[in-house]
Amino acid sequence: MGSLFAELARQASANARREVEAYTREIPGFGLLDKDTRARAETLEHSLWLRRRTVELSPDNAALTDGDLGHIASMGELRAGAGMTLDVRQRVLRLHTALMLREINEATEAQRGGGVEEIMRMMTWFAPQGERGISAYCQGFVRAMRRRTRYIEQVALLVRSLLKGDPISVELASAVDMELPDHWAVTVFRIPDRPADERFLEYEIETLVKSHQVPVTWGTEAENGSSELIALIPLGSDVAGAGTMPPHAVLDLLPDLVPDHFFELVRDFARALGRPCAVGTATAPLPDLADALDRARRISRAAPLRRASARLRPHTLADVFVELAVVGVPFVDAWLRDVARRLDSGPDLLITLDAYYRHDMRRGAAATALNVHVRTLDYRLRRVRELTGIDPGSARGVRTLSAVVTRRLSGAWR
Repeated sequence: MGSLFAELARQASANARREVEAYTREIPGFGLLDKDTRARAETLEHSLWLRRRTVELSPDNAALTDGDLGHIASMGELRAGAGMTLDVRQRVLRLHTALMLREINEATEAQRGGGVEEIMRMMTWFAPQGERGISAYCQGFVRAMRRRTRYIEQVALLVRSLLKGDPISVELASAVDMELPDHWAVTVFRIPDRPADERFLEYEIETLVKSHQVPVTWGTEAENGSSELIALIPLGSDVAGAGTMPPHAVLDLLPDLVPDHFFELVRDFARALGRPCAVGTATAPLPDLADALDRARRISRAAPLRRASARLRPHTLADVFVELAVVGVPFVDAWLRDVARRLDSGPDLLITLDAYYRHDMRRGAAATALNVHVRTLDYRLRRVRELTGIDPGSARGVRTLSAVVTRRLSGAWR
């Protein structure tokens, strides 16, 4: 055995103890090792075993055996069974990898640099076998989680792992029988408040998750007290053929690439929520889901609150880019709010403008949607012009009054 491997073998016990101490010191979830002597002994034993197997296998670039992987999986299963969370598991794996790399570096320095050939052999072994070991650990972890958590909770964990880019998402997806395509539409349903009867709502949501094979989770509560449901909606492989177009532009500029069931799925979830909601969506490849969530969340907060209907569609960047810009310029937002106040004295003027613009200023279609005569619609549009000095049908009117309508209906001006 070369000098590098001999040094690693000599330091295995000390390094294993140092790893356990680092877990206890740096990871809150491992504080129990100070009180639970059995758990501490098991963790130390596993750390020592892994280092010894590394020294035994790496000189000849021998792979971890099925028995080795099974042992690693059993440790993951044990940790999940003890209540370890996904975040703690990720921190444990990250710290373990960092410590192993440091140990290799220290062993090299102890041997005054060691042989380059030995270092290359070690690193050649470490990367692929480390990946196999982590995969086995995750498999065991998920096995235990399936016994401890309900289906809808496992789905929520899948969403969070995908948003964080956690490799365990592969195992979680398999556990809930879902596929992981390359492209997704991250969709946020913003609702003013969580429904009182959450048990019924969870049953409805779980039913939709199973039928549509779409992972969802509740998001963080917004500043104004509203809640959000986050859905990761898989997109077809054709999205990858959009060429160099930015991923977030797919829904805006190439809607034909979106699966036919996409809009129906959005309406189904909106109906299940049973109250007005604002829906924002942004597309992205798998590695960029966190950025897409940030965009979708911002879009949903700028979008108007609407009840589920056959016309309900998720808002994209192209729908609310003006309102998103206005949010960051308080004096512009204040000006639009003043325009909105002038409309309060008229009969249903905001609702009328909303229908007028949603129907692309087609007076007949807007009047039908409002259930009024076209002459009534024309009267209301004249009142808008009289109160604001802005013609709703002019370019200025479209730019200004459509933003006024969206800002008011989003609930931003409470």
